Amino acid sequence: MDIVLLIKSIMGLVVILGILIAFFLYTPSGKKKEKKEKKSYIQPSKPKPKHELKDLLAVIRNKHATTEELAEALELIIKYHGHIHPKLGIRTHSDFDIYSEVLLRICRHPNTNKGIIIKFDKELEKLNPDYVREINDSLTKGLNSRGI
Repeated sequence: MDIVLLIKSIMGLVVILGILIAFFLYTPSGKKKEKKEKKSYIQPSKPKPKHELKDLLAVIRNKHATTEELAEALELIIKYHGHIHPKLGIRTHSDFDIYSEVLLRICRHPNTNKGIIIKFDKELEKLNPDYVREINDSLTKGLNSRGI
């Protein structure tokens, strides 16, 4: 008799579980209401020029960037991020790796020219006289990696 009661209890729980699953799957369309978009009557502002280093690096990494975009990005790097932190004794600061990457990428970019490379090199050396040797080494590596 105990087994019959146990089986009936299990069957009742299975039926209740089936009903709950059916309610869960077949919800009324009230939850699926479409959200109406609010119309804004505010004029969109002009896009601000991006001066962050990661945005400027994205322009340099883009192989489809034009010569003018490259020149503008490099000018903004010099203007806003041109100063490299002082050396740590003999070692370079860890931020110099970013500038080394910039030099390598502009040397290998398909839309670069000698004027862009020389201008960036000279301005970076002028702002950071302690790093002249490292800048020249990075520039040499970039030019040698071109395979010309």
